[in-house]
Amino acid sequence: MSTFHLNLSLMTPGHFRGAWRLPGRDPLAWVDVGRYRELARIAEEAKIHAVFLGDSPGLGTSIAGNPESGLEPTILFADLLAGTKHLGAIATSSSTYNSPYNLARRYLALDHVTGGRAAFNIVTTLAPHAAAAFGYATAPEKADRYRQADEFARVVLSLWDGWDDGAVVADPASGRFADPGLIGRVEHRGEFFSVSGALSVPPSPQRRPVLVQAGGSPGGLALAANWADVVFTAGQDLDEAVAFRAHTKRRAADAGRDPSQVLTSLGVIVLIGDSDEDVRRRIDELVGTTDLDAAATGVAHQLGLDADGLGLDSVITLETLDAAARPPASAGFFRSTRALIAAGPLTVRDLVTRSAGGAGHRLLAGTPEQIAGDLERWFRAGAADGFTIMPADTAVDFERFARHVVPLLQSRGLFQQDYAGATLRENLGLVPLLPGADRRRALTTPAEEEEG
Repeated sequence: MSTFHLNLSLMTPGHFRGAWRLPGRDPLAWVDVGRYRELARIAEEAKIHAVFLGDSPGLGTSIAGNPESGLEPTILFADLLAGTKHLGAIATSSSTYNSPYNLARRYLALDHVTGGRAAFNIVTTLAPHAAAAFGYATAPEKADRYRQADEFARVVLSLWDGWDDGAVVADPASGRFADPGLIGRVEHRGEFFSVSGALSVPPSPQRRPVLVQAGGSPGGLALAANWADVVFTAGQDLDEAVAFRAHTKRRAADAGRDPSQVLTSLGVIVLIGDSDEDVRRRIDELVGTTDLDAAATGVAHQLGLDADGLGLDSVITLETLDAAARPPASAGFFRSTRALIAAGPLTVRDLVTRSAGGAGHRLLAGTPEQIAGDLERWFRAGAADGFTIMPADTAVDFERFARHVVPLLQSRGLFQQDYAGATLRENLGLVPLLPGADRRRALTTPAEEEEG
């Protein structure tokens, strides 16, 4: 029987961002390394494939009501995985506001430090406050951001693939430590980046970090098809999620890749109760911590709608979406929401609740048995190769999922009883990578080929 992968999000206080307001919660947990270490231990005990952490550079305006991105993920994960043996870590970084050489060096170092258990989730960044923090008057347009991201990924992968097998000689008798001829330099001059050089360390135990991509726009889909090992996506409607996964694999095949080696990880916000009554109580409790007007504004922004003319009880139809004044901020959220509304109109309040305050991902609320049954149904329908579980309230739902839902999935033969290997790539079922020289040839740009 086939099984699926599970990642667990460390986002704190949870994907209902107001969860810190509930009794007994620690408002400072989002910067408490000790708490993160405890969550990592719980995840590994449950045989979770990887912990996941989103990130965005810069400080926005929502800090007035809830924590924003906290500790830088690669630094946090270097600490967390030191206390584990098999758990992987998916860290998010922006291609819009990073240098490809410095990021490639940092992530390869993380992969060495963790024994080959790191992944880089590449995202682009729209937020105006991030642009300002990095000295730009405005954020780049979406098409520019994704062209930049594609070039960024190409350069990073070329750097990671720079050292061939046998490059390290380490012969005390001759005094020859390495063969420079087997260390490929990247000579890249592109639209956005200019890089000349090689990384200072050889490949990691899994050769290079796993590459994860998040983004559902045409540029994001092309980026996934060309380079991603794992595609992180949103899905509110089952049929739409099935179609998205199939489309992603077709595009990977069209790009000359093995579609079985491009995994879809569906983000699901999970809220777990002891009974139906407890589930309803917890939903009301968490919705009660949410600034609904701000969440409604966020939903409007994601869908490209005018927030000024939209109230919580405004009805959204397909005609409303098609008449939007501007492109949606999130193509993935728009795609999944449109599929949901095709089944019947919904109010803004419905959308806010169904996506945990406007986060965009589906809210799956139920008892452990109901949660396990729903994940099995979506998996067997072909909606995903696995799931990234996003706790509604991390203080409660992270451990409840690990302790109560995972054993049910294991008993159904859907989830691993133990780790398959030592690296994240092995545990995800991805095939071993070829030596660097073979992969570098596939990454060479036409301009670089002409230059020899």
